[in-house]
Amino acid sequence: MEFFKAHRDLFFGLAMLLLFLIGIGGIIAYTGWAETRAYLGKIGWAQFALLLLLSLGNYALRALRWHVFAGALGLSTGLRQNTLHYLGGFALTITPGRVGELVRLRWIKRATGVGMMQSSPMMLGDRASDLAGVALLLLVAAAFSLGGQSGVYWVVGLAMVLAYLATSPRFMAGAVTLGWRSLGRGARFFAGLRRAARRLGLFGRPRVALPVLLLSVAGWLFEGYAFYLLLGWLGADIGFWAAVAIFLFSMLGGGATGLPGGLGGAEAAMVVLLSLQNMPLEIALPATAIIRITTLWFAILIGVIIFPLAERKG
Repeated sequence: MEFFKAHRDLFFGLAMLLLFLIGIGGIIAYTGWAETRAYLGKIGWAQFALLLLLSLGNYALRALRWHVFAGALGLSTGLRQNTLHYLGGFALTITPGRVGELVRLRWIKRATGVGMMQSSPMMLGDRASDLAGVALLLLVAAAFSLGGQSGVYWVVGLAMVLAYLATSPRFMAGAVTLGWRSLGRGARFFAGLRRAARRLGLFGRPRVALPVLLLSVAGWLFEGYAFYLLLGWLGADIGFWAAVAIFLFSMLGGGATGLPGGLGGAEAAMVVLLSLQNMPLEIALPATAIIRITTLWFAILIGVIIFPLAERKG
């Protein structure tokens, strides 16, 4: 029991992986193993490696973005240390609520002495920049591939608003004040939150915001391109921007479920959107399984490998 408590995040991750594999396997069995296996056979090791390389490019750019945030807050951590912190945090991506990723802030505290509350704006900035980058790419992809469907623009608009609010010092400070007034206690804690909220303003400066947005767009474009290549290898006749739109919309859909790593929601959205493009399940299912393995699960694997090093170095 003590071993389980000490490694509950690991066991939770393994359980999620098992459920993912069971779910994918069950649906494939329902649609027919022979057809699916034939399509999977079209993906060679070299192609699989290219998908992983494109995902790795995305993670490298996101780690660089984390380094930009650290510099904006005046932290003394270098590029190598920030990269270890960011990639190591992937190990806990599918913890409930992703609270396990707070380990990045703990590593920063050990390395610099800066409290977790003071560095917490980095987590908000990271989430918001992902959201903004995905929204901008989805806007372009929708314009080129979906004929300007208004529903997509509503989603894009909502994503941009959420990204703005998450990094708005005034809004976040106001939300903290509202929380304090509602509870009427914990003045010291809420005062710390207000100070952290005000530090978000450092991320709004052009010399920080523009590079961060460019890194976000480039990183997610890597993964959208990987999805486009994968569909082409499987024999799906779909345009580049349509593939990018489906991938990004699925990521937003998975994130909206609130489940760790978007598990279940992202896969379901992807299969549905591919089916709406008249793509048979024999292609949609292996495409969904492969792209999730080479993105989400590959990131977790990287995190598991780097986590001990980041923990040791602090």
